[in-house]
Amino acid sequence: MGSEIDLLENYPRTKRNLDERQEQKTEEDRATARRFDRDFFDGDRRTGYGGFHYHPRFWQPVVPTFREFYGLTGDHSLLDVGCAKGFMLKDFAEAIPGLTVSGIDVSEYAVENAVEGMEDHLQVADARELPFEDDSFDLVVSINTLHNFDRPGVVTALSEVQRVSRKWSFVVLDAYRNEEERRRIEAWNLTALTVLSAEGWVKVFDEAGYEGDYYWFIP
Repeated sequence: MGSEIDLLENYPRTKRNLDERQEQKTEEDRATARRFDRDFFDGDRRTGYGGFHYHPRFWQPVVPTFREFYGLTGDHSLLDVGCAKGFMLKDFAEAIPGLTVSGIDVSEYAVENAVEGMEDHLQVADARELPFEDDSFDLVVSINTLHNFDRPGVVTALSEVQRVSRKWSFVVLDAYRNEEERRRIEAWNLTALTVLSAEGWVKVFDEAGYEGDYYWFIP
């Protein structure tokens, strides 16, 4: 197995009130969010982002961390599983000239509204059945996406990430390491169907044959 490493250490942290969010959201809100359509990305804050727009302050500080850790150059290729509108891929492509970038997302809405410059690099697909040959990409990344499946689906998706990666992979998943973190993630969670302890996720990695790097999302 790979390393537990926070490659998103320079990503801006939210200052939203978790207790308020827990009180406001309903099961109907969760069901709406899990459609991953306009309501999730550009609808009301209760059902998602409340407006999902590109801003360089999010991913531009993160890209150098990935570039240095994996030694990425313009000769490499990158797949983002759960790419949404392609914001992260845009910043990777601009920061590393020549890098081949691709993204898949289950949301037709997100792909149809891709950020400028990424329109031809994204496609609608399911992470449990990636439309690529074995060993297609040097680096496969999936940030806060695979936990949106039930546990068997997560195992399948992790196996797919492993299958299409010929060198490296990195995933971030909703997780907790103590009861306080468990409370926080439950208050924050809107779309994840599988939320486990860090130790629980490591067992899932073993089951899926996932050998890449990983870290946890804990608000």
